[in-house]
Amino acid sequence: MSEEILINITPMESRVAMVENGVLQEVHVERTLRRGIVGNIYKGRVVRVLPGMQAAFVDIGLDRAAFIHASEVIPAEGASSDSISNLVHEGQALVVQVTKDPIGSKGARLTTHLSIPSRYLVYMPSNDHVGISLRIEDETERERLKQLINDCLASELPEQKGGFILRTAAEGAGQAEVMADIRYVRRLWAQVAKLMEKNTCPALIYEDLSLAMRTLRDFVSDNTEKVRIDSRETYQKAQQFVAELMPEISHMLEHYPGERPLFDLYSVESEIHKALERKVLLKSGGYLVIDQTEAMTTIDVNTGGFVGHRTLEETIFKTNLEAANAIARQLRLRNLGGIIIIDFIDMVDEEHQRQVLRLLERQLERDHAKNNIIGITELGLVQMTRKRTRESLMQILCEPCSACAGRGALRTAETVCYEIFREILREARAFQAEGYMVLANQNVVDRLLDEESGNVADLESFIGRPIKFQVESLYSQEQYDVVLL
Repeated sequence: MSEEILINITPMESRVAMVENGVLQEVHVERTLRRGIVGNIYKGRVVRVLPGMQAAFVDIGLDRAAFIHASEVIPAEGASSDSISNLVHEGQALVVQVTKDPIGSKGARLTTHLSIPSRYLVYMPSNDHVGISLRIEDETERERLKQLINDCLASELPEQKGGFILRTAAEGAGQAEVMADIRYVRRLWAQVAKLMEKNTCPALIYEDLSLAMRTLRDFVSDNTEKVRIDSRETYQKAQQFVAELMPEISHMLEHYPGERPLFDLYSVESEIHKALERKVLLKSGGYLVIDQTEAMTTIDVNTGGFVGHRTLEETIFKTNLEAANAIARQLRLRNLGGIIIIDFIDMVDEEHQRQVLRLLERQLERDHAKNNIIGITELGLVQMTRKRTRESLMQILCEPCSACAGRGALRTAETVCYEIFREILREARAFQAEGYMVLANQNVVDRLLDEESGNVADLESFIGRPIKFQVESLYSQEQYDVVLL
C-alpha cells in the first residue's frame, strides 16, 4: 500500500489529505480563526463543582467553561479520590489539558493527566508508567522496545520523574532516535513547568503544533512515499522541524509549486464535496445513507439497482462486503465519532455475517482513531464506537440549514397554506382591518391561487375582508407574513 500526504496551506486555513493507492482516505481541516485546541495545556480556574455528576466546570479562557470528570483529576497527596468535592473546589487554580475540542453545544473536555507527544513517544510527567502502543503486536519487538526505553532512562538522568508510552511510529526505531525524543520532551516540559508557576489563570501554557507539523509528527509512516506541501514557507518550516525531530523522513518532503491547485490534481476537492452528502453510491449499484445526529451516526446499506447474477443471499452478501469497505473509508473521511450504528442488509448465513464483520474490522485497522466493534444486536444492527476528539468534516464545513433549522425537511406548501389561514383568522378576531396581504414563497402563493383558491374565497366570505397575495423571492417555503391593510 502506497500513501501520499498532501498539505494545502492558505492564510485562512490549512488542509491535509491522505491518499492511499490514489484514493482519498482522510481529510483534516484547521481554520486559522478557530484552530483546534486538543493537546493544549491551560492554567484554569474551577468555576463550578457538580457533586451529582462527579464533575466540575473549569474556566480556561474560552467562550464556554470546559468540563472535567472526577476520574480525570489526579488527587493531591493525602486527598480522598472518591468524590469530586474532595478533589477540587470552586476558585481553585488547576492545570489541565484538553482531550476533546468543544463540539456543538458541549464545552471542551479536560484532564489533569498531562502528556506531551513527540515522534516516537508520549511523555507523562505525573506518571512513572512505561508502556508500548498496543498497535505494535509483535512480541519480540515489544520486548526490544521495552528494554530500549529502560536503557535510555537508566543512562539519561534516571532521577528525573515521568513515564513514557512508545507510539506506533517507534516500531523499528533505534536507541539514538528514542533518546533524542526523551531529551526533546523533557526540555519542553521544563519550559511548561516554569510557565505553570509564573502565569495567572486563565492562561494558555502550552499549544500543540500546527496541523501541518502535527501531520508530520503523527501520520507519516513506513507506507508514506511523499509529503507534498504547496506553500514554500510551510515547506521550509517542515524541513527545519523534520531535521530536528525526525531526519529519517526528510527525503519524503516535497514542495509543490505547480499552477494547478494541489487538491485538484488528486481530485480531493470533488471527494470532499461528496463526503458532505447523505448518500454514498457503491460501484455495484447499491448505496449507503449516512445520517449524523448529536447522539449517534446511523449508516443504512441498500442494494439499490444491484440485482446480482445468482441467489438473493449472494447478492446481499456481495453488497454488504462492498459496503463494509466503503463504510471504513467514510468513517475516516468524514471523521465520524461517538456511537455508530450500521444497518447491513439482513443475512441469513451466519458465516456471511462473520465475513462482513471481519472485513470491516480489517479495514478499520488502518484508522488512526481508536475504534471498537461491539457486535451485532438482536435486530441485526452492528454497534461500534470511534473515538471523537475533533469536530467531524460536516461540523467544520457546514452549518444547519436556515430554511429547515437542521431538521432535514421542510413543511409542505399545503401545511404552510393552512397555517396562513389560521393566522388570518386570528388577526381578523383581534384587529379591525380593510383587508390582508399575505407575503410568502412562490410555491405557497401558487398553491393559494390554485388548489386552495376555493378555501381562500370561503375565508374572505367568512371574515368579510379581501385577501391579497405577494411573492417574496427571498422567503423560504416555511416563511410568511400576514400584513394588515
